[in-house]
Amino acid sequence: MQYDRLITGVAAVFAVLTGMLTVVGLLVNPAVLFLALMFGASTYFMYYHASGKLAAGVYERVERRAARGGADRRSSARRGGFGAGPREEWTGPRDGRNVRDVAREARRRASNGGRRQRQQRQAGRQRQRTRRARRDDGPSVAEAYQRLDLEQGADESAVKTAYREKVKEVHPDTDSGTEREFKQVKAAYERLTDD
Repeated sequence: MQYDRLITGVAAVFAVLTGMLTVVGLLVNPAVLFLALMFGASTYFMYYHASGKLAAGVYERVERRAARGGADRRSSARRGGFGAGPREEWTGPRDGRNVRDVAREARRRASNGGRRQRQQRQAGRQRQRTRRARRDDGPSVAEAYQRLDLEQGADESAVKTAYREKVKEVHPDTDSGTEREFKQVKAAYERLTDD
């Protein structure tokens, strides 16, 4: 819509220039009439485009070609070509909208479709996270407190302190530690800090 206004405005300026150049051409120099003719033609084509008549003419020609389509396709198949005519499922806008409005609506639909797909993917990821959290194989809260040698309900600072002490004992790099025990202590700590 804004482009139609812009084109109409430029066409109006060109129309004024055409009139002025015509007057100058008639009064001063007939060679200026050629320039007036160019501005006049430009004005006409801009108006023709802004009014929607250009797009309507294109759609009309395409629809006529589609109506003849069966015979054209058979003859192009005999010649070996495949043509680039309209397909049967295509219909042009019949409600008076111009090409830009149709294209803008198609882009909006496409972006909404992309947004919808992103939202569906995000929802799927969230469902996977909740499923993983539900089927978590880690220790229960009571087992986590027991593994860290804490009483139930200990505050977070006590949990962190107990975790650090326990890790020093069970870390795989120490003499008495194993990887399995380290993973158990880590899982207990994660359980207590997540809840």
